[in-house]
Amino acid sequence: MKLSKSDIQKLQRVGYDSTGDIPRAGTFLTKDHEILSSERKDAGLEILPLKVALEKYSWVENLAFGLVPDEKDNYTKQIASHPPVGYFIRAFPGAKITQPVQSCFFIKTDRFSQMIHNIIVVEPNSELHIITGCTTAAYIKQGSHIGVTEFYIGENAKLSYTMIHDWAPQVQVFPRSAALLEASGTFISNYIALTAAELVQAYPMATVKKNGIARFNSIIYAPQGSHFDIGAGAKLVEPEAKAEIISRAVSSGGQIIARGYLEGSAANTRGHMECNGLLLRDEGSIHAVPELKGNFSQTDLSHEAAVGKIADEEIHYLMTRGLDEDTATSLIVRGFLDVRLKGLPPQLQKDIDVMIEKASLKSTM
Repeated sequence: MKLSKSDIQKLQRVGYDSTGDIPRAGTFLTKDHEILSSERKDAGLEILPLKVALEKYSWVENLAFGLVPDEKDNYTKQIASHPPVGYFIRAFPGAKITQPVQSCFFIKTDRFSQMIHNIIVVEPNSELHIITGCTTAAYIKQGSHIGVTEFYIGENAKLSYTMIHDWAPQVQVFPRSAALLEASGTFISNYIALTAAELVQAYPMATVKKNGIARFNSIIYAPQGSHFDIGAGAKLVEPEAKAEIISRAVSSGGQIIARGYLEGSAANTRGHMECNGLLLRDEGSIHAVPELKGNFSQTDLSHEAAVGKIADEEIHYLMTRGLDEDTATSLIVRGFLDVRLKGLPPQLQKDIDVMIEKASLKSTM
């Protein structure tokens, strides 16, 4: 595979299994701009490098930049001008793919600028789960990752998409993604970042049609020197469309902007967002930016936001039970971040639990 033992350990931290011991429906692995693995194990699934898919299917070209315009910003322009690197993943109509597909984008060259374009198609009445990890080799100091990901979710189809970031402290990251949900489609997006990054800027947007539902969950821990500008949005464009945006953010000296946008434009549309932020040090900040826009009288949109420090009474209560202050703080941070994400394989949930444990311990350093 052309990867060292240390490299493989980094991949495992973001949910990638190279041993074959953990059940997977398929695999896609990219090192810098080199595709190391692209394979499927489920007959209801298709996995191709995007370049190959564009050559094989003329209709894929119509999907490329169909949801994320190539002129959106300087980063999408770079992707559009670069030879396609990334994946095309499709669940065939009616396929129920219960085991997750794993993908990973790995930066192995210092100061490398990785540019990725992915397209995911979940055909009508199908079900697909994807775990995607992004990380760097242990010795990497600087670099960048620019990615465009477009999700096409068919009628009565379901996609869960879990992204785990584990970057080097001086890496800059610019994901650009959007989803289109047809009638009764379901999209669950989980974003997890529990290690330092110089800058992460992401704001996925979902367009939700009749009876569709989009859910966005994010868990962020920002050490000193990190800057996370993270958000999600949903446009509810047909009756009975629904959306939920939930974020948990902990700043241990880092800067976090938690954005959310809900727009209701049809009858009986509903949306809710929550942002809960925990400040551990005065050097850090958390800025919650919720936005609601109602374009129709029968829409129901709401938001809740809370940012603050750990309550003194919580610390004192645990200390009366025999814990020292650092241990009490660590325990509270762990409980705050420990959100059960629906649809995750048990092994990946265990890996996330370990990452949360490490982040909570760092909170007292």
